[in-house]
Amino acid sequence: MTSSPSPRPAPIAMADVTAARARIRPHLPASPAMSYPLLDDLVGHGIRVWVKHENHLPVNTFKVRNATSALTALLARDPAAAARGVAAASTGNHGQGLAWAGARLGIPVTICVPEGNNPEKSAVIRSYGARLVETGATYDDAIARCDELVATEALTRIHSTNNVDVLAGAGTMTAEFLEQVPALDAIILALGGGSQCVGAIVARSDMQPALEVYAVQSEGASAQHDAWRDGVARVGQAVHTFAEGIATGSTYELTVDALRDGLTDFVLVSEDDIAQGVRDLLRITHNVAEGAGATGLAGLRALAPRLAGKTVGIVLCGGNLDAGRLKTILEGGTP
Repeated sequence: MTSSPSPRPAPIAMADVTAARARIRPHLPASPAMSYPLLDDLVGHGIRVWVKHENHLPVNTFKVRNATSALTALLARDPAAAARGVAAASTGNHGQGLAWAGARLGIPVTICVPEGNNPEKSAVIRSYGARLVETGATYDDAIARCDELVATEALTRIHSTNNVDVLAGAGTMTAEFLEQVPALDAIILALGGGSQCVGAIVARSDMQPALEVYAVQSEGASAQHDAWRDGVARVGQAVHTFAEGIATGSTYELTVDALRDGLTDFVLVSEDDIAQGVRDLLRITHNVAEGAGATGLAGLRALAPRLAGKTVGIVLCGGNLDAGRLKTILEGGTP
């Protein structure tokens, strides 16, 4: 009889999350955790639902935690590198988070985006004084340009996932949630690169080992889900989802093993399910969720029968839904 393999070491430890909390505390308030009886009724099965409103943070997304954690760590570790500046490729929330944190900390920020990027998100990035570089037709083109700038200008790359300080920042969210709602039995998180889920897995290990951590992706962007199921890494898999925050076609070095070892389960939902989640959250909580921000609710509704009678947390991880998509959704469609 063979024994089960031991879990592989996580890319971060609870000490990293605790240190990130101390670094970001002077800059970011705690986001509220709220319950809504009508949301309990919608989900059914005797489930008590708590919503963590990360959309109430600056730039309306949990990504500002990740960015502030990464930039405060860089500033403490290497002030000269911080003074030269940082760079990242992004089409949205990661870039906005870095732009906000850079303005707050006095660190120059360069964000590379594809030409034709969402103009609302590009405007926010510029509004905080970041240099916005529009280049190429695809996100891969933006990454290539970011690589060039990092090399030629001696900038520090802040990857949206493959960065331990980013992951530690994401872990502060679940640590905070567990302090606000100690009775949580499970948490359901939208998964793009995996920082939210890895952060939750690490926080759970120290604060509430029995907590179940579920991940959710769109059927149209299932690379991480598929890799979790079959153990085969993905690179550049096609994505078709309006939820750009989870439009991930690849697995990532720092998160793939931790997700495989630590998630309770991983489910897929349809684009229509996500759009319905946007409508339900607006109707019940009066908060606008972007696609990724509504994916946790869509996942909870799919998982509800097996979570009957439990107290479950979902995270409205972002509220940066553009006006055109919001109009389509409110008219009953799916972008």
